Amino acid sequence: MKVFVTGGAGYIGSVTTELLLDKGHEVVVFDSLERGHREAVDKRARLVIGELRDAAQVQKAMLDARPDAVMHFAAYALVGESMQDPGLYFSNNVTGGVNLVSAMVKSGVPKIVFSSTCATYGYPERIPITEETPQNPVNPYGESKRMYEKILAWYQQIHGIRPVFLRYFNAAGATLRFGEDHEPETHLIPNVLKVALGQAASVKIFGTDYNTPDGTCIRDYIHILDLAGAHIRALSGGHTGPFNLGTGTGFSVREVVDVVRKVTGHTIPETVAARRPGDPDRLVAAAERARTVLGWNPEHSNLESIVESAWAWHQAHPHGYRKTA
Repeated sequence: MKVFVTGGAGYIGSVTTELLLDKGHEVVVFDSLERGHREAVDKRARLVIGELRDAAQVQKAMLDARPDAVMHFAAYALVGESMQDPGLYFSNNVTGGVNLVSAMVKSGVPKIVFSSTCATYGYPERIPITEETPQNPVNPYGESKRMYEKILAWYQQIHGIRPVFLRYFNAAGATLRFGEDHEPETHLIPNVLKVALGQAASVKIFGTDYNTPDGTCIRDYIHILDLAGAHIRALSGGHTGPFNLGTGTGFSVREVVDVVRKVTGHTIPETVAARRPGDPDRLVAAAERARTVLGWNPEHSNLESIVESAWAWHQAHPHGYRKTA
């Protein structure tokens, strides 16, 4: 297949592009490079630099590519930033997304696999979280993703677009070539690894009074390769609708830090800070639908394996995709 990948210069998009190409697909990456990295785009893909919020640019790129399907990763994804500037998130994640699906309709592209998020669920009443759990986002980032799911559902009803919504839990890990490089970095594992690399004095733990066994938040971590594999499975067949992507197993912040200590052999000092607004005690997925319908089985998402892959990449790229600090 020929696949049009938005955000292919970002973390998850770069790894999915790599896996698509390894499996013999043709890939056109559409990315503004505003928050992605040119070096993260697999050289076997064709890179088109463009802005989703520019409808004409998206339409031209789609008509030129004439893909069989779209994978849509491009989005702003910082919860704190979304609380400070909600308009930025609705403009990019919603308006940009409308431009994309409108270009699909005009170009006759029938399928989209959308990078959604467990943030659409907000504070879930029950754990593990199923796809039927009510979506009640508590920040503009999660709201923007829920809004786009609803928009795609209307395009399905009116134009016959076939959307799949993949609701991620905590993406982590790396391949040998591509890894996690955000500015600012808000994810736990790369921030703990910065301490092991000598780039930070300690890891900051936000809150130790949660209703969990050790008082720190519990999250469901999934290897980036398993996420990418789910996207490729979602391309085939007539699959539509939501799928949670997680392992069904949660690890606390302190459990993650302990695994990083084991893998790296480094002492990781801790600094306790106040809770961050909007952090639930636990977020753990029920992913049976992805297993039964997509035939998806996470093979790499043992926490130690996740940390080992991330550590290897960060050692090889201590300053991310930048050559120097």
